[in-house]
Amino acid sequence: MPDDYLRQIELLAKDVVGAAGDEGWLSHQVDPSEATPLQRAVNELARKLRHHHFPGDGCDSDHPQVLHLGGAAIIQPGETDGQRANYTRGCAVLGVRERSDGWALWYTWDDRAKAHTMVTTALETTRGLLDNWSAGNDVHPAQPERAQIAAVVRNWVGPMTLSPSHATHVGLGGR
Repeated sequence: MPDDYLRQIELLAKDVVGAAGDEGWLSHQVDPSEATPLQRAVNELARKLRHHHFPGDGCDSDHPQVLHLGGAAIIQPGETDGQRANYTRGCAVLGVRERSDGWALWYTWDDRAKAHTMVTTALETTRGLLDNWSAGNDVHPAQPERAQIAAVVRNWVGPMTLSPSHATHVGLGGR
């Protein structure tokens, strides 16, 4: 029951934000000086409801440099011999050592629009992305710290979950 209650509260909050947007005063930016206390509260609610927040989403920085992704995946050793063997092969293809935590794979492009797989330790950020994407929220992470990047490999390597915007771009977004 608590999950249903929280989901109902979330849906009602989205209705409030939608109504404010319909009235033309909703702001996802800094509140205008003439905003009333109610407008400020609804604007803050709207900023929080944009997506499920997660570490690395760029919202805790004043000027985050967002990295647009085509997709993401997590590879981990797994429980069975077959899963561990696949993980070992995947790490070899990516040119990284095996880690007990696994790796986050971010599928992106260079400045010449060439596809690349970025191998990162940003597992929690990637889980946050995948959770948002499964809900249809097209969010993208802040640029990872250099220390979080283990390798960058030409082309997209391995299976992935497409970001909503890339799925739409390639004709898989549906209606």
